[in-house]
Formats: sequence, structure tokens, C-alpha cells
Amino acid sequence: MPHIPTIAILGRANVGKSTLFNRLVEARQAMVSPIAGTTRDRQEGVCLWRGRVIRVVDTGGLDIKHPDDIEEEIVRQAKIAAKEADIVILLGDGSVGLTGFDRQLADELLQGRQTVLGIANKEDTKEAKRRAYEAWHWALGAPRTISAARGTGIGDLLDEIYDLLEKRGKPPIDIIETKPTRVAVLGKPNVGKSTLLNRVLGEERFITSPVAHTTREPNDVLVERNGHEYVFIDTAGIRKKSQVRRGDALERESVARARIARARADVILFVIEPNTFIEVQERTLAGEVGAASGGAIVVVNKWDTVPEKKTNTVKEFEAFIRDGLPPLRHAPMVFVSALKGQRTEKLFEMIDKVEQNRYTQLSDDVLAEFLQKAMHRHKPVKGMGSAPPKILGLRQVGVAPPTFELALKARRVRKLHPSYLRYLENRLRETFDLAGTPVRIYVKTVSSSAT
Repeated sequence: MPHIPTIAILGRANVGKSTLFNRLVEARQAMVSPIAGTTRDRQEGVCLWRGRVIRVVDTGGLDIKHPDDIEEEIVRQAKIAAKEADIVILLGDGSVGLTGFDRQLADELLQGRQTVLGIANKEDTKEAKRRAYEAWHWALGAPRTISAARGTGIGDLLDEIYDLLEKRGKPPIDIIETKPTRVAVLGKPNVGKSTLLNRVLGEERFITSPVAHTTREPNDVLVERNGHEYVFIDTAGIRKKSQVRRGDALERESVARARIARARADVILFVIEPNTFIEVQERTLAGEVGAASGGAIVVVNKWDTVPEKKTNTVKEFEAFIRDGLPPLRHAPMVFVSALKGQRTEKLFEMIDKVEQNRYTQLSDDVLAEFLQKAMHRHKPVKGMGSAPPKILGLRQVGVAPPTFELALKARRVRKLHPSYLRYLENRLRETFDLAGTPVRIYVKTVSSSAT
């Protein structure tokens, strides 16, 4: 694994270091308490921002007047974290203002030639707003202001940290470089899933046969390409329930395991044949893949069997397949011959791209501009009720897949027609690179008093 750049959070007790740490790693990993000395050991976590990661280290409060053995160790651990970090966040309490200890700590860190960012927390309090007009005269200059509890200013802070790491030659690491990408191969029986995997792996690892349902259970195989690891999962072909013999418990178990493999995959290769029609079972499977959280790539295998191909043959087949598989219209498509090895190497590039797109993160400002343009182009469609819905905003609340929350001023979600959510998803895909990844948009109703 490449070096992951590290930031350490230092400061006095109760300035909100653990709250900021939890906000950055998006988990309640560090205990938060008004009792000084709650944090003792160094706490580490990973922060994901715009598809790239950094390591974050939380430390204990340093303003200890009469340290005992444990408190001396707290200070020692914090200083080790500062020394090892690529960037140090020196966190102050905006509601209190600059203290002598803050000045002293800033001087010590700068003498150690560390890169230090001065941050004033708790800027959502009345006292902090009053003190905002007071200059913080210290070696670090005017501090950046945030509210770790509410998340205010966190995006701007991360943008600054990431830019600074880039300039220092220690850029954040792409998320796909920090973990193997799990790739499940799904499809009907006999579409060539095992043959495709054997070609990708470069070895005869899986049994291939014209006999349906040769593969009985998912098989995980680790493979490395260009310094990155992938876990490929071969699965049993999934037939219609009516085609599975009533007493064939083994096949039912194989299909159930295939669906579990699909649920835990980062990217799904949906393998089909270039038939003259799309079967009902393929539409059903496409719907299941489209509903999963993993990305999707449509792999049209046995392309070598298509006779008399012309210049527009690929485009004609692609349009035909996308019309027949609406849930996967957003998925990239590749035409391969697993038997002859045609274009199979291209799959690695496409898998990497789809996995990156699953971690796309859009700032509130970018989404506000996007929503304004989308609504100007097409006003919200009224659902149930007499009054048209009023959209208040759009923000991203998650990744893998990208998940958004649409704030609606209404008593009932049904006031907004479901087709408008599909419209917004399509506009998001047109505006940003989201090929292959699902996009989730949820509606949150906001009462009149809250606005």
C-alpha cells in the first residue's frame, strides 16, 4: 500500500479535537466528553474526501499543569503524532478566543518546522460570533473557522488540506489504491462467465463446460494488475425460478450465494450474449444489479460469433441492449470474446473508473448551482396535492454509491412526482462523471418552522 499522508489534531483539552476527528472519519470512533483527559491514546482513522483518503490522528489535551505518569504519556503520545504527521491541525476554541497556551504551542510546533494550520472551533456559538471580530494575533495568523459539531466549514478545510498535501508532494491516495476491488461476475448460465475470468486471470482457474450450472458456488481469486489488487468472484448462473427443479436444493443454494456475492461486490460484471432479443431473466437480473450498491459494467461476451459485423454494428447492438436493460443504462458497455481474448484487458481500466465514480463527492456549492440550473430547465413536477412542491436544497450525504438528500418544503413526500427524482438523477449523470455507479436521491421534508 502506498504511503497515506497523515494529519494530527492537537490542542488544549475540550476544544473539540475528538468531535473534529469523528467528523472527519465519519464515525463515532473517538469518545467525546466534557471531562478533560478523556482522550489518552492516539486514535487513528481514515478520512475520505472526493474519492481520496488521508489518515487522521486524534490526541489528548496538552494543557496539563501538574501531570502524573498517565498524563505525561498523553503529552508524549501527542508530540509523537505531531512529529510523524505531514500536517498538524492546531485546534482552538472560538468561544474562548486565543490563550497563552495556544500561542506557546504554536511557537513550539513552528520551531519543529511542522506544517501547522490554526483552526478555531465552535464557531456556531454566540460568544464565538462576538469574538469573530477580534483578531487572533499569533504566529499562525488568523485561524480558519469551523464547527466540528455541525460540520460547518469542514469541506473548505479538507479542500485546503488536500491542496496543501499536493503542493508538498504527498498527495492523498485514491480510494481504490487502499483496498482490493471486489468484482463479482453475474449472468445467466453458459454466457461465458468462467471463461471470461480464466482469460482475465491468465490461467485455467475455473471449470468451463457447455453443461449449465457447472459453477456451484462463488470462488474468490486475488489478482494484481499495475500495482492494484482485485478480488474476482465467479458465481453460479442464475436461471428463472420456474426452470429450477423443485428438488434441486443445490442449485437454489448456489443462486442464493451468487446473490450474496453481488451484494458485497464493489463492481459487478453483468455478462450477456449478443442475442437478437433480451430475455425476461436478463431483465430481472439487470434490475437486481441496478438496485445493488456496487457499480456495474455490461460485458457482451462471444462478440466473435456475430457474423458480418459492420462499422455501426457495435452502436446498433449497444442501443438495442440499453433499451432492453433500462436499469443498466448508466453502465459502461464492452464487447469482448473471452475465448479469443479480445478486449478483455480493457476491463481493468473500466473497473477502476467505475469504482472511482462510486466515491464521487460534490460540495454543497456545486450542488446548489447544479440544482438551480436543473430547476430553471425543468420546474418541479407536482405529485399529489393542490400546491406545487417547493425544493429547498440538495446535498450529498454519502458515497459508494453517491447518495443525495433533496430538501422539500411540504407535509408529504408525495407532493413531488417521482419522475422528478429520475430527472435529477439523469441531470446529475449528464453534468458529472457518474458512469457505472448507482445514484441514490432521497427526499427529506422540512416543516415551515424549520425554514
